[in-house]
Amino acid sequence: MYERVKNLLVEELNVPEDQISMDTELVKDLEMNSLELAEFVLTCEERFDITIRDEDLKKLRTVRDIVSYVEKNL
Repeated sequence: MYERVKNLLVEELNVPEDQISMDTELVKDLEMNSLELAEFVLTCEERFDITIRDEDLKKLRTVRDIVSYVEKNL
């Protein structure tokens, strides 16, 4: 799942793969703004066929958080 999430980030943000690890912070390290974060969440929902609740968005700070959330909600 990590590889799939990482590939999505590379596609969506055009960042090099080597900048992404499980501990990479979306806002701090990848400099995602609120619009990019919202678009990424929508992409995750579509690709993985899940729904990410609004109250859970604040908990998704790192790549690890996203991977764990997707795995739990598949």
